[in-house]
Amino acid sequence: MNSLLNPTHIHLMITHLSIFGSILGALVLIYGMITKSHHTRIAALLLFILTSLSSFIADYTGDAASHTMKQVAGISKATIKEHHQAAQFGLLSLYILGAVSLISLVYISVKKPAKTTLLNWVVLIVALWSFSVTARTGYLGGKIRHTELDATPADSTNIIKQ
Repeated sequence: MNSLLNPTHIHLMITHLSIFGSILGALVLIYGMITKSHHTRIAALLLFILTSLSSFIADYTGDAASHTMKQVAGISKATIKEHHQAAQFGLLSLYILGAVSLISLVYISVKKPAKTTLLNWVVLIVALWSFSVTARTGYLGGKIRHTELDATPADSTNIIKQ
């Protein structure tokens, strides 16, 4: 029997944090900026740093997941390659998000308000960019196993009628 927590399972679980951590953190940061809440902005920055760290785990387990899926009948190696290429760009975006979040956290800690406001906006823009990149990566990863994602509207209509 397969272990529940093999690298493929870990990859599938942790990748969701990479996607949703960036958008959830962005919403928390926006709320913190609107309410001028120091603690809420710190929570958002810590979430971004955690999200960045989770992307390392997703990348580390991605090769094992790739090898597992290449052995499954009917899986497109081209789709796996497309996902992998997008994941490398997503990984870079999340590392940048983690870095600017850490820098912003340091500035918030030493209370330099002028730079903090600018850094919050930079972090927010990077977070939204990271979300868009990782959401696309997740979509491409989903296409590896969920071929219905490639179905045209006509295909979907035919499936529903049957």
